[in-house]
Amino acid sequence: MLRLLPFIIFVLLTSASPAWAQLRSAAEIEAASVERFPLAVEQLREFVGIPNNGRFPEQIQANIDWVLPYLKELDLETEVIRINDVPFVLARKDYHEDKETVLFYLQIDGQPVDASEWDQADPFTATIKQQNPDGTWAEVGPDVLDPEARIFGRSTSDSKGPALSLLNAFAVLQAEGVTPAYNIKLILDFQEEMSSPQLPELVRTNKDKLAADRLVVLDGTRHVSNLPTLTFGARGIATTTLRVFGPSKPMHSGQYGNFVPNPVFRLSKLLAGMKDDDGRVLIPGWYDGISLTDADKTAMNAVPENSDSIAARIGIARPERVGETYQEALAYPTLNVRGLKAAYVGGAARTIIPAEAIAMIDIRLVPESDGNRLLEAMRAYIEDAGYHLVDEEPTEAERRNHDKLAALYSKVKYAAYRTPFNSAIGRWLDRALTRTFGTPPVKMRTTGGSQPISPFIQALGLPAVSVRIPNPDNNIHAANENLRLGNYLEGIRTCIGVLREKL
Repeated sequence: MLRLLPFIIFVLLTSASPAWAQLRSAAEIEAASVERFPLAVEQLREFVGIPNNGRFPEQIQANIDWVLPYLKELDLETEVIRINDVPFVLARKDYHEDKETVLFYLQIDGQPVDASEWDQADPFTATIKQQNPDGTWAEVGPDVLDPEARIFGRSTSDSKGPALSLLNAFAVLQAEGVTPAYNIKLILDFQEEMSSPQLPELVRTNKDKLAADRLVVLDGTRHVSNLPTLTFGARGIATTTLRVFGPSKPMHSGQYGNFVPNPVFRLSKLLAGMKDDDGRVLIPGWYDGISLTDADKTAMNAVPENSDSIAARIGIARPERVGETYQEALAYPTLNVRGLKAAYVGGAARTIIPAEAIAMIDIRLVPESDGNRLLEAMRAYIEDAGYHLVDEEPTEAERRNHDKLAALYSKVKYAAYRTPFNSAIGRWLDRALTRTFGTPPVKMRTTGGSQPISPFIQALGLPAVSVRIPNPDNNIHAANENLRLGNYLEGIRTCIGVLREKL
């Protein structure tokens, strides 16, 4: 017997079945969601079973083949739009002649996986687990639907679970003979984890097809409290790779130590000079244009959290001091070293002076910071440190004439966005979640991560807000990604509430 069955019986007995056709009250929405939930879990397990690395066309196609029939069963009109041979799926339904249209953004692809890092044989075999008293997780049967259990697998949280929350909400409305309160469009993205390189052209060349009045993003994690969450912005992202060159080939550290400069020390000095001990970026102009008013700080710090408890949970003694709180820190552009490479480590280590040292860097952008300007500021910082920058490998002449040589490869992937709390879309979603859960949602000014939403805002002029569903401790992008079953159920409830809330 399903672990959730007593809860299902309770909800059904305490809800008036004839009123279901309205699906307006919290009790009606909850009852309909609970009845649908076992099938929704089975669908998620099936959908997660399809690998979804956006770098492989055959995996994209397999996911399209799974989702298209589902969209058609929901009576949505579908179209596959290809941009430079990369497909997107557009689905739509005009329910009302005289009402506005809401566009929903759904991410279907996921991060690459290393199966050896997972605590299960296959990251694409969605597995339900419960936590033991010692904190470990043990597999249980597929019919165990305890809200505290979790379903483990790649893209359970990021973001097939949120996508299926919306599709199951449509299915509930369809079964009850209820229509959404407005017209609907969905855009399904299969390369979000690659920064959606074709999305700007998709939006630019399909403005009429994508035209809408509001954009709801079903991507991202809830606030650390795991309460229903709305996020009104996301940071953009720029990336850069810094290569510092040493000798033309690796040299023996005994024969050439104290004679040949080691590029690791030079790269380390460059990186160390980019930040102070409090984590503030020292590159001139990095924070230009950013000023937080008292009203800004009040709104940001209304989020229920504590910096000390966040630091303790993460396992650090103290946070950086870029902002006075975690929420304030999100208001500034970051500078992060995401990877380092030089020679060899572990059992492969050898006594050499490496030929080069490489740092891969990402910069999270805020609306006040232009990515190209920050990349130019970094370039100027490196040149001011005495480096001659080359495009690729330095020539023999450049090696003879320049003591310090480096290469810098940079790209702005997409810009940041931010929608006001008191905007029409913000008030609408606040009403929907408050009606569904009985209390107002957590409202975050921005998320620390990035979403490829700026093309919609820039080309279509759409206000955008992200509705968050997954639990905050879901291991997205890492091994053992998971979705708490209670969050998945609440995700379906959330989406029904949003679909039924009048604009």
